[in-house]
Amino acid sequence: MHYVSVEGLTKSYGINPLFKNISFHINEGDKIALIARNGIGKSTLLKILSGKETPDSGKYWIHKDVTVALFEQDPLFQEEKSVLENIFELNHPIINAIKKYEVAIEEEDADGITEGIEAMDNLSAWDFESKVKQILDKLNVHHLTNPVKELSGGQRKRVALAKTLINIGFAHQHTLLMMDEPTNHLDVEMIEWLEHYLNQEKVTLLLVSHDRYFLDAVCDEIWELEREKLYTYQGDYEQYMEQKAARLDNEQASIDKAKNTYRKELEWMRKQPKARTTKSKSRQDNFYEVESRAKQKIEDTQLQLEVKMSRLGGKVVELKKVYKSYGELPILKGFDYSFSKGERVGIIGKNGVGKSTFLNILQQIETADSGKINIGDTVIFGNFSQQGLVIKDDMRVIEYVKTFAENFPLANGGSISAAQFLELFLFTPDKQYTYLSALSGGEKKRLQLLIVLFRNPNFLILDEPTNDLDLPTLAVLESFLSDYPGCVLIVSHDRYFMDRLVDHLFVFEGNGEIRDFPGNYSQYRIWQKENEKSANKWDALEAGKRKGETTENIVQQKVAKPIPQRKVLSYKEKKEFEQLEKDIPALEHEKQSLTEELSSGTLPFEAIQKISDRLIQLNHTLEEKEMRWLELSE
Repeated sequence: MHYVSVEGLTKSYGINPLFKNISFHINEGDKIALIARNGIGKSTLLKILSGKETPDSGKYWIHKDVTVALFEQDPLFQEEKSVLENIFELNHPIINAIKKYEVAIEEEDADGITEGIEAMDNLSAWDFESKVKQILDKLNVHHLTNPVKELSGGQRKRVALAKTLINIGFAHQHTLLMMDEPTNHLDVEMIEWLEHYLNQEKVTLLLVSHDRYFLDAVCDEIWELEREKLYTYQGDYEQYMEQKAARLDNEQASIDKAKNTYRKELEWMRKQPKARTTKSKSRQDNFYEVESRAKQKIEDTQLQLEVKMSRLGGKVVELKKVYKSYGELPILKGFDYSFSKGERVGIIGKNGVGKSTFLNILQQIETADSGKINIGDTVIFGNFSQQGLVIKDDMRVIEYVKTFAENFPLANGGSISAAQFLELFLFTPDKQYTYLSALSGGEKKRLQLLIVLFRNPNFLILDEPTNDLDLPTLAVLESFLSDYPGCVLIVSHDRYFMDRLVDHLFVFEGNGEIRDFPGNYSQYRIWQKENEKSANKWDALEAGKRKGETTENIVQQKVAKPIPQRKVLSYKEKKEFEQLEKDIPALEHEKQSLTEELSSGTLPFEAIQKISDRLIQLNHTLEEKEMRWLELSE
């Protein structure tokens, strides 16, 4: 089914066009990622398709049976109303019944719960209620009767996401879901759940996101807005990069060919100027077309990070027996660590376990309850915080930057003016005189990064740096940080970003416990999932033993239902069965040993990689042997 058709769409702000004369189609089942630099018009295009903005020219058509749902970066709420009232704005009998039932549960109203159950029964709404409950739980949306105005920025984004996902469940069968940076403020478990949810739901998707793993998991086509045009690529992010490089090479080859032709035609045009009117009219017209192609420039301007880093001495930062609590909630319990030169540490953990508090204590913005924090004399912190730019009065970009410094030192020993430094960060002369309030979210983040780096820090602290940054800027930032000789401490839910940059992780597990894991994000998730599987299986075995059951009973219960009819085993099958009863416990023991070894925190990277590969192989082998054991035992 054809969902959307767009022809010749153009949109400008002032004299600068965002996109010009673009055309495309969206069909049912398409899952498309839309990427571009900040300020190019990604969000604007989504708003045009949802009817919230109008194009300057061109037209678009949306099938009358298609419901368009838009999840925005900055969601709007009725601030005085509760979370529940905002989520269940849609006037639908089942939604009204679920809302009434959830309020009764939240307020522990016995009569209301009874009435709610009756209404749910009458409408056969329990399947919908179960789905709603799952969305709210997975996105950690609680305290449903609290007013929205009391929520933090991250909570507001999760409530808006829950509202969008719940409403499309009650919308028409044909839904075009458009999402603008949905993974901001979500932890990894939430992002992985959202990936699974979007893959299971039968929705057509147009997605803007900087999370490359998320794009690969959810989308199979990438659109890029660049130089006012829309380019289409099939496949994942890596294939997009390959196809884009090939396209740019072809464009450059075409321009070079046009230049050669232009030189020949120019020579022809210059001959016998007085007889110009007698020359071939078509050849003259063709000359101007060739001239236009030959003078094209492929502008692939990139952010340039060439700042100078202050010298870092032998002593960096030492934390000794640091304790911190908020009331009954422990954040740090005797934390010990000494940072080394050039160290790259990732910080992960669920929201509310103390990651931001730890960063503040490290920089001595907050004080610890006890313990010592020794900062080296040469350490200069650069703090890229979630708070963003701190602006008292609205002012122009260039004015704001000059409040920090008129000139900036560079890595090569020279210095440049504030205006030149802004150009390195892709702020054109026109953009430098834009008011801060008129910048996009990504442009504000880019400006914030500039302010952090101008002090030449040698210990960078990056708290969710990838939120709102576009993919080209992220790629440059990753490259810069890879070569950065100072210390880097990163808090991020962007798995791709973390995998590229960190050497090890501080895992905030809650209750003041911090694990130092020697590997990157993906390796930690593999270890964590294997640990959970192992723990669950051992719990089941222990429970079985307490009931007098054998290991075989447990395996049989977990893998499949018994088949009523039994057959007599051959001699060969009996031997195979006996061997399996020896192999399975041995493999389980090896798996348990490897899991414990992986959690020790003392292994080098190569050993971690080797153990992770062996665990994957073990799981596959165990699954095959348990299935074969079951076949023979029946």
